[in-house]
Amino acid sequence: MEHIENNKEFEGLTVNKGIDQPPTVNPYLNKVRTARRRTYTASEFVEAIVKGDITMLSQAVTLIESNRYEHQTLAQEVIEKCLPFSGNSVRVGITGVPGAGKSTSIDAFGLHVLERGGKLAVLAIDPSSERSKGSILGDKTRMERLAVHKRAFVRPSPSAGSLGGVARKTRETIVLCEAAGFDTIFVETVGVGQSETAVHSMVDFFLLIQLAGTGDELQGIKRGIMEMADGIVINKADGNNIEKAKLAAAQFRNALHLFPPTLSGWTPQVLTYSGYYEIGIPEVWKMVDDYVAFTRKNGFFEHKRHEQSKYWMFETINEQLKEHFYRNPEIEAMLAEKVSRVLNSDQTSFTAAKEVLDYYFNSLK
Repeated sequence: MEHIENNKEFEGLTVNKGIDQPPTVNPYLNKVRTARRRTYTASEFVEAIVKGDITMLSQAVTLIESNRYEHQTLAQEVIEKCLPFSGNSVRVGITGVPGAGKSTSIDAFGLHVLERGGKLAVLAIDPSSERSKGSILGDKTRMERLAVHKRAFVRPSPSAGSLGGVARKTRETIVLCEAAGFDTIFVETVGVGQSETAVHSMVDFFLLIQLAGTGDELQGIKRGIMEMADGIVINKADGNNIEKAKLAAAQFRNALHLFPPTLSGWTPQVLTYSGYYEIGIPEVWKMVDDYVAFTRKNGFFEHKRHEQSKYWMFETINEQLKEHFYRNPEIEAMLAEKVSRVLNSDQTSFTAAKEVLDYYFNSLK
């Protein structure tokens, strides 16, 4: 580039042209960038996952969580090819009110499981902000020991305001984790709303964590969570809180008598423990082992897995139909018109909905 300072009227002043661009300080930087841009085939993903490659497993889970069409297409192909290697794990759903100590308990439960051998995957759903749509994804900070364990895989995922989508993606992630050789899988719920129902539909054993003296006993009954629980555990049963925990356990046992018998024939147990001090952890896990043995013997274990597979097939159909409906340009325009008429009291909500649906169904003929 020429400089005006080099013109005759500026004699005595000179500006050097400068030097060529020096080489990068890190000669391997370009190689790293090139490696990151590489895309893998479904067969390469499956081959690596079956060998237990955690890096490739993480990348495959990222594909599942992506909303891009090409990522979803590749992810579904990977899942299909991993199906023959899946199904050989015990899936445990863990829920409880915020502050019940779910993450601390999972850290303690997980270490106990790993001490017996095998591999553990923890799939934690982190609630997203309704305003910023962001998530802290801080579960790993509360699972300090599992996060660095060689035979553990901790994967927090944002709920991103779509519980149904997250539940489906979590179920698909379970398939990949099983193909990677993880024989125990924990699924931690958000702890609010309908997340418990979604997680209950993808696990073998559903564990409810409660606290003593919080006044949540009746709330637990009203929400129906206790009806889904295969086991209830009272956390923080240590120090001066031991007697309160025992009293809470007795109250929950009495409450369980009000419910009809479970389909599995299993009688839910109520235990006390301390996740922080790791008191009573073996007893809690013995309850899980007893349940798995009991349901395998009477055939309910496989029956439940089959029912869950059917449930998620229909859920996927419902999700796709809903997406097809709302993404239809003509329906979008018609909905805007109907909303205006409903808000102006020119039409009832029910007749407006019927007209939109009738138009949609007729368009499919």
